[in-house]
Parts: sequence; C-alpha cells; structure tokens
Amino acid sequence: MTEPDATAAGEPLPQGRHAADYGPGEVPEIRVRGAEPEPDLAHDPTHGPAHDAERDPGHDAFAPPGGTIAVVRPPDPFVRPRPEFTATAEVPADERSTENRLLARLLGERRLTLDLRRRDRFWAWTGTFVVTLLAAVARLWNLGRPSTLVFDETYYVKDGFTLGELGYAAQWPEDPNAAFEAGDVLTYLEKAAYVVHPPVGKWMIWLGMEAGGGATSAFAWRLGSAVVGVLAVFLLVRIARRLFSSSLMGVVAGLLLAVDGEAIVHSRTALLDQFLMFWVLVAFGCLVLDREQARRRLASRVGAILDAGGAVGLYGPRLGFRWWRVGAGVSLGLACGTKWSGLWFVAVFGIVTVLWDVSARKRAGIGRWWEDALTADAVRGFLAIVPTAVVVYVATWWSWFRSPGAYLRQWAADHPGEGVTWLPDPLRSLVEYHRQMWEFHTGLSSEHNYASHPLGWIIQWRPTSFYWEKHAAGEGGCPADTVHGCAEAVTSLGNPLLWFLGAVAILVTVSLGIRLRDGRALAVLSGTVAGWLPWFLYAPPVADRTIFTFYSIVFTPFVVLTLVYPMVVALERTEHRPGRSRAVAAITVVVTLVVAVSVAFYPLWSGMQVPYDYWRSIMRLDSWV
Repeated sequence: MTEPDATAAGEPLPQGRHAADYGPGEVPEIRVRGAEPEPDLAHDPTHGPAHDAERDPGHDAFAPPGGTIAVVRPPDPFVRPRPEFTATAEVPADERSTENRLLARLLGERRLTLDLRRRDRFWAWTGTFVVTLLAAVARLWNLGRPSTLVFDETYYVKDGFTLGELGYAAQWPEDPNAAFEAGDVLTYLEKAAYVVHPPVGKWMIWLGMEAGGGATSAFAWRLGSAVVGVLAVFLLVRIARRLFSSSLMGVVAGLLLAVDGEAIVHSRTALLDQFLMFWVLVAFGCLVLDREQARRRLASRVGAILDAGGAVGLYGPRLGFRWWRVGAGVSLGLACGTKWSGLWFVAVFGIVTVLWDVSARKRAGIGRWWEDALTADAVRGFLAIVPTAVVVYVATWWSWFRSPGAYLRQWAADHPGEGVTWLPDPLRSLVEYHRQMWEFHTGLSSEHNYASHPLGWIIQWRPTSFYWEKHAAGEGGCPADTVHGCAEAVTSLGNPLLWFLGAVAILVTVSLGIRLRDGRALAVLSGTVAGWLPWFLYAPPVADRTIFTFYSIVFTPFVVLTLVYPMVVALERTEHRPGRSRAVAAITVVVTLVVAVSVAFYPLWSGMQVPYDYWRSIMRLDSWV
C-alpha cells in the first residue's frame, strides 16, 4: 500500500512550491478520498488473533465503505507506508468509533470481547480458583516434611531468623543444625555473619516463620515459599489470560505451573530463588497491564484528534504518567534485593516494553513511530523503572543501615579516606560490602556433585538433589515387607515432559513470532532470555563458576508461557475452520500427560517415603541421580 499521489488523486500543491520546499513545521496537509473498500474481516484468511494482536499496518485497513480519508505529505525517508484512520464524522452511523477501530488494531478483537463472553467469564474465575486450589494442596500438604534443614536452607532459614531477631544475619556456633532442628533456635552468636545475597528473600522467609508459629517448626520455615508459590500460579493464570486473550488458556498455563516439579519443590523449600521468581513474575504482570493501558490511551487520544478533524502527523500524543511501570520498577527492585541476577530482568523487560511502544505507535499511524516511541515513551519508561528499582533496592537494606553491629556497617568509620570518598559513610560502607559480594560471586569455583552447565537446564538434564534418605525394611517407618527398603527424596527436577516440550516450544515460538510478527512471542520468551542465557557467561568455556539447575526456577513460568503460546496460535488459526478438533485433542493429550507425569514424580518432589524400587524406576536417567 503506497501513499496516494497528491497531483493525481487530489488537489495540487500550492502554486510555485514543491514538496521538497516545505520544512518540518510547514508540511501541507491535503485530504484525498480514495476508493478502497473495507475488508471483510469475517472471511479474511489473514485475519485472526495472531494477526490482530501484532499486524503490520501495511497489510491492514479500517476504512469505511466508499473510501478512505488520507493525509498526503511530502515523502519522508523514515516513514513506512501506512493506512490512515477516518474520523468518526466521515464514517457511516453503523460503523464503530475511531477509538474502537484503533483499539481493535492495537489490542485485537479477542481482547476487546474477552470479558463479554459468558464462557470466558466462567473460566476467568472458576478456573483460576480451581487451579490455585490445586497448587495450594500440592505445596502446603505435609509442608514440614522432611523436618530437617535441606540443602541451602541451612543458610537462609537461620539467616532469616536472626535477621528478624537482630536486624542482621548472625553467626552460629559450629554444627548448629541439630539443635536448631530440635527447637533450640537461640544458640546464635551476636556477631554479624558475612552473607553474599541481599536481604529481601530472607525477610520473606522470616515473615513465613512469624506467620507459621516460629522458627521451631519446619512448616514455618517453608511457609513463605509455599504462599509465594501459590500466588505465582494465580498470577500466571491472570497474566496468560490477558496476554493470550483467552481465559481457558490462562487456566492451562496456571495448571502447568501448578504441577511442575521445579515450582513444587521450590514452594516446599526455603531458598531464595523462589522469591526471585515471584518478584520477576509480578514485574512482568505490571508491564503486561501497562501495555494494555498505554494502548487504550493511545487509541483514545489519537481517536480524539481524528474525530476533531485533525490529523496524526510525524509525532503522536503523549500518554501521561504510567503507574504500572513504576510498579514494575518496585518489583524489579525487590527482585534484585533477593538476588543480583534480577538485574538481567531489568534490562530485558525494559527492552520489551519499549518495543511494545514502538509497535503501538507504528500501528496507530504515527509517522516517525520509532523516534516517537523512543523520545516519548522509552525515556520516560527508563525514568519510571530504573531509578525506582535502584531506590527500592537500596531501601531493602534498611535494617542493615539501622544496625550498628551489621557486617561491615562501620567500615567507612574504620577506613577513612578509602572507598568512594564522596559518598556518606553509610553508603560508602554499603558499596564496600557490595564490592566484596561481587568478588565472592565472580570467584566462586568449587567442585560440587550437582553442579551443572546451563545448556542442560532447559531439559533438566542434571537436577539438584536437595534431600535423600534411605531406610532399611522395618526402620524409619518403612514397612518390614519392603524388598529393598524405602527412599525419601526432594529432587529439584522439573516435570521432564513439560520441560522437553518447553525446549521444543522455544524453537516453535521463535519461528511463529517471526512469521506472524506476533509480539506475544517476544513477551513469553523474554523471561527465559533474562533468566537462562546470562548464565552461559559463567559456564565453560567462558568461565568456570559453580552453578546449578535449580536456578531455572526463576524462568519456569516463562517456559510454561512458551509452551502454551503455540497452543494458543493453533486454536486461533483453526477457529471455525477444519482442524479445530485435532488442535483441541492435541492440547488435551499434552496437558493430561504432563499432569500424569507429575502425579508419578510428586513423591520425589515432596519427601514422601516410597519403596526404593519405585524411586529407582522413576529416576530413569543416571544424570538425575
């Protein structure tokens, strides 16, 4: 579709002047009536949700019967040809408003009708409730089993407890776990411990202990993780519903997260990575809401301009303050306050939200859409997200600031003239603390039986064993007639079928995203990019840091979204067409098999005692043991 020629289809340029003679501030606007009919979207084979959501303006038009109203300007080398929108005054009475036609382009017809369909409203809340309840049962049932500190709980539970007691993590006497597990939790020393992660995750563990009855209960140690795990399932249902404009597929996404092994194990274990995952997911949800709100504002303001008889030129309207971006900044600050790897999500999510704005302004018919998005949206987005995240991150150290006995709290006073001297002493001490933390993380290289290369994470090749215990027949509750005794295990192993299909879905999603020019593909892949790919910088051949597969919990929700995305596209492309029943059947089979695999693996995720032969039959690969 090309710009109409003013001299051929409308009024000529003013006498004696040519297009090239006009400057940026005096571009002539010549209205031209064409004769392009409105496309029949109901029978258009290129019309569908995947196209509605991310359609190229060059292949789309929302014109009234009888013609379009176009604005003709001198050629601009930076502007791609695009259709123009007709003001409401020029549209027949039975046509939709300019704003609604813009909304259909920016959000898609499915999103606009999502809350109008009874079936969607049913699945929206009934399905969400059922899936969230399932997640709660899988995570809270017998949460106190095993009753001992498992894996890195030995650090984070005790750090969280003393953080609440003293305001900082304290040291413990040698071999304190037996006494702590027996309920003697006050053996800590009032001397600061050197901890290498920020405090947010440990504060959340402490909150769980307070709500669960205190540090003497293994149930209480893990309650914070379990609650966060249940909330993550709820959030994913709502996020996927809005992102895919489908209540049913939102429920499918939540169900897959509810039954995944990584999600279950981390919900039943007091480690930090669960809280990192949660705050990252909250930030992503904020940005998805911001995307919709920004596009609704853009449609409203562009529509108002056109309805008033104006025209959208090279630059579009400003969208005002965007609070959801501030919410994303707060969440990302809390993510970084849990683990520093949250920084990668700040960068990746920031790029994604800017690309969403670029796409929206392009579709709204704005001339220099790329420049407009960068100047009007990207700068403001940066200021809303990044400084907010920095301020929130520093604020998470509040108890360290107010505790004179905290680790390195008095470093500046003891080392005058050293460090970043222009900072106030408390901040100078905090910077020194961070320098030491950085040296620890970058220099961490030690042998560990469960260390793994990130290449295998996406198929859970080398999972991490958090706990394993074997009992002989007749001992430790193992029935006397059991042939080879019993085993208890907590293995951070994602549902093998889900993760294998998720790995395949990444390739499919990349292909579909490019072919359909669908921004949803970029969205679902963003978390995996931020949570997985950076770890290759710490693995051979680049480096040799000790890293583990269980770090993949942070991008587990995005693996689920990536697996669901091809299902969504399949349903959209077969709606009211042959092949619909096959698509539904395939999705049903996949979801059923994933749930069945989770049922088989659940005892190995939750520390249940099972016959040793059962454990060995489930742990098929030697790399899992």
